[in-house]
Amino acid sequence: MEIDPNEITNPELHKLFLGGVAPRPIAFASTVDKEGNVNLSPFSFYNAYGINPTTLIFSPSRRGRDNTTKHTLENVKEVPEVVLNAVNYSMVQQMSLSSTEYPKGVDEFKKSGLTAVESVKIKPPRVKESPLQFECKVRDIIEISGKPGSGNLVICELLYVHADENIFDANGNIHPDKIDLVGRLGGDYYVRTSGNANFIVPKPITTLGIGVDLLPEEVRLSEILSGNDLGRLGNIEKLPDEKEIVDAMKNPLYRSLAKDAVSRHNYAKKLIAENNIMEALKVLMIGQ
Repeated sequence: MEIDPNEITNPELHKLFLGGVAPRPIAFASTVDKEGNVNLSPFSFYNAYGINPTTLIFSPSRRGRDNTTKHTLENVKEVPEVVLNAVNYSMVQQMSLSSTEYPKGVDEFKKSGLTAVESVKIKPPRVKESPLQFECKVRDIIEISGKPGSGNLVICELLYVHADENIFDANGNIHPDKIDLVGRLGGDYYVRTSGNANFIVPKPITTLGIGVDLLPEEVRLSEILSGNDLGRLGNIEKLPDEKEIVDAMKNPLYRSLAKDAVSRHNYAKKLIAENNIMEALKVLMIGQ
């Protein structure tokens, strides 16, 4: 399928973005207007952009159907402050309820049953149930075009953080299972960070992987090994040397695999899944 964004409707483009740019973190934004009325609303066009100063940006887009703006955007123009509350699984239904298009002046804290607590440095309250709350000042607002569906980048600078101590592991890092955040997918779908939904991919920061291009040709062209398998193999710093291959051949199982490429590649795939990368390479190379 080929898609020219100029030849499809805005709702079709919106669905494409929501389904294809995902999962997206959720900025559960609490704001106040100049009269002190509180608003609470979630936005999934949101992320962090640097730490000096610590910058968070979310985008309350203009409504596609009538080009009106969200109360959140109107509020931060009047009072340039916002609390960006993290959303975890235990509050996802209440967060969703707060996204209802209530009239201006209706307090979504009360509608959703969430608890408003005072912030330390800014006027808008924060969500007590949220495991991580960022008090921010609004440094700038960039209106992209003013057209229906267009974004409005609310650029925020972090002033203060509130964190539930139970979300940290023994090393002082936020653990995905403990914080159990949710993210937005397309349509009505969400994803959560706990359980089988999260996994580890070591970052190649301290090592210099040889790259897929330096793997043996039979390995690179394997019809059994996946792209992810090749990526993990290419992340090792050196191939097994001749002595290691000779020693590997002392294993009766490996000797039986030497002349059977299909079995050898299947067994190597199993070793890769078990995170035994170097052993997988030895198995793959005994038939070379």
